[in-house]
Amino acid sequence: MNQSIIRLTREISELNKTSDLSIAVACRDADVRNVRAVILGPPDTPYEFGFFEFSMKFGRDYPAKAPAVIALSTNSGRTRFNPNIYAGGKVCLSILGTWRGERGEEWSSAQGLESILISIQSLMSSNPYENEPGFENANQEHDKENKKAYVLKIRHETLRITVIARLEEYLGINADGTLQPSPAPPDLESSEDGDTSLADLEGSILFEPFKDLCKRRFLWYYDSYMTSITAERPKVTDGQVFVRMPFEHSGNTMEGRFYYTELERRIKLVRERLDKETENWAAEGAIMAQRESGVAANLQRQYEQTVEYYKKSDSVTLDIELVDKNPFLWRVTYFGRPMTNLDGGLFNIEIAFSPRFPIEHPRARFRTPFYHYRVTSDGVPCYTVTKTDEGRAHIDAIIHLMEEENGPYDPRTQVNQEASKLYWGTPEQKREYNRKLRRSVQASMDYA
Repeated sequence: MNQSIIRLTREISELNKTSDLSIAVACRDADVRNVRAVILGPPDTPYEFGFFEFSMKFGRDYPAKAPAVIALSTNSGRTRFNPNIYAGGKVCLSILGTWRGERGEEWSSAQGLESILISIQSLMSSNPYENEPGFENANQEHDKENKKAYVLKIRHETLRITVIARLEEYLGINADGTLQPSPAPPDLESSEDGDTSLADLEGSILFEPFKDLCKRRFLWYYDSYMTSITAERPKVTDGQVFVRMPFEHSGNTMEGRFYYTELERRIKLVRERLDKETENWAAEGAIMAQRESGVAANLQRQYEQTVEYYKKSDSVTLDIELVDKNPFLWRVTYFGRPMTNLDGGLFNIEIAFSPRFPIEHPRARFRTPFYHYRVTSDGVPCYTVTKTDEGRAHIDAIIHLMEEENGPYDPRTQVNQEASKLYWGTPEQKREYNRKLRRSVQASMDYA
């Protein structure tokens, strides 16, 4: 095997094993040289929690030579998201050889897939206007207004293009709220054992490796998106034209108008549609269970094994049952551990499994109140898991989230904004956080 393929395969594998919430990569098994990547817009920037996708083509001379990188999140070539990320997809970076840099900034074989993606992510700063070469020599007074105007339009288009339009496409929604004609789904009962393999599914649909990832992250960050819309709307008026930057020119610009009222309507519809999709999993799964499909049998077996595992466990007390005897919908009842902030609590968590599990990850939701900085205001837990095809691994990850004390600060996991501000605030704010947590623990008993 070519040495470049060996190295690239290793780099992709290592990236996929990490719990990095900012970067994900994928490729077809038979086409490892053509990599797709998605970068999550960094917190506290106008790119915050946007989904920016890139295509990366690695030659046979990799790592001696850098890959060719093309930005895909450009609104079909109409939107330039950064002075260094063009509407046509060009990414200007010295390590890629697409921009002149200082000595030592050019490509070397010591660099690789991860360093490229981190370099691109570094362009998505809180003041991207300053990325333009020659900025330091420009009219500083005039640039103050341009910097503000540039941030305003990037934030709007990040929401509109990389979040809302992307999710609308995934969910089959037109911008006006109507539904797109649904393509015929792959036959879930087509093979001899009643299942469609991963290879069969990938061959029958477009290669969309981040479809499920973006849906799950959207549920995590929905409150953040709504908060951003609320905060940004008073700064502009609907219909206000974007300000053109000095470095933008025809064919390589970010043109448009602000319409936050419309964005709010569209993002709420995306959320409704995504919640409905999750609800429909149970109905689809019930049909598959009646047909005794392989996916249903696998989940039934996993459920039984998970129940037995926790019966023998002394470290945690919980009950697990199938809702309406449906192996695609698990209800977990967690009993708060004595002598902790969760003492006396009785928490119900529903885990919905997709008929395409494990291609699509399960979606969990607290059905009882739980005030936590890593649980959204409507109960969606923000967690990561390595063994995505094991139902028990998802339960373990949620329990770890609930019981963790003094976890590391990571703004990408702070999905309850009010709780996060209190938890990471002053000692008095931390006490207020604990009081609200305890009140949610007490309230959980009312739902028992």
